[in-house]
Order: sequence, then structure tokens, then C-alpha cells
Amino acid sequence: MKKVTGIGGVFFKCKNPEKMTAWYQKHLGLDTNPYGATFNWYEDEDGKKKAQTQWTPFPETTKYFEPSDNNFMINYRVENLEALVEEFRKDGVTIVDDIETFAYGKFIHILDAEGNKIQLWEPMD
Repeated sequence: MKKVTGIGGVFFKCKNPEKMTAWYQKHLGLDTNPYGATFNWYEDEDGKKKAQTQWTPFPETTKYFEPSDNNFMINYRVENLEALVEEFRKDGVTIVDDIETFAYGKFIHILDAEGNKIQLWEPMD
């Protein structure tokens, strides 16, 4: 079974997300939006299956990364999230919450071996 298929997003805490977004737009040319920046790319060799990676600064006071106390969280794109969660349960991986489904995909959070919170995303095609 294929597990991680790519990076779905990079999220980090900062003192002023709006200022940080504007800085990255001005100095590094990120095409920003209210959620940060979205990088479009193609998942397949023939360039037909479009994919995205999200870059988002969060307020330093966000609780979204908890229970991890780190200032970052990585989102990994996965296939067949339900089957992957069953493997996690068998292997004793810490699962933080339940699978949530939105129009753009399914999500769940887990902790790695050092307690870093990881977001897993199965995009809806």
C-alpha cells in the first residue's frame, strides 16, 4: 500500500502571520492568499493529475499544533487514509483525533516518535 505521496503543507507559528505572509510575498515572490500560499504541481509523470502544497503561517498563540509543543507541523498527502489509520492502530501509533472529511479531502492527526504532531491528508480528486 502506498502511504505518503507528497508534502501537503508546511505550517509554522509566528508573531504576526499577516506581516510574515507579506514579507514572503514581497521578498520571495510567494503568490499569497488569506491562508498563506498554495503551490500547484502535478502528481503524475504526464502532467494530468494536479496537486497542491499549502504554506501557512499561524499565530504564535495557536493551539492547533497541540499536543506537540513545537512551532511547526507538516501535512503529508496520503492514499487510503482509513486503511492507514487501521495500520497505525495495530502498530500503536498515537492518533490524536478522528478522521474528518471535507469537500477537499480527509484529515487526521498523529504523533511521531518524538511527539511532533503530523497532519495526514487524503485529497479528494
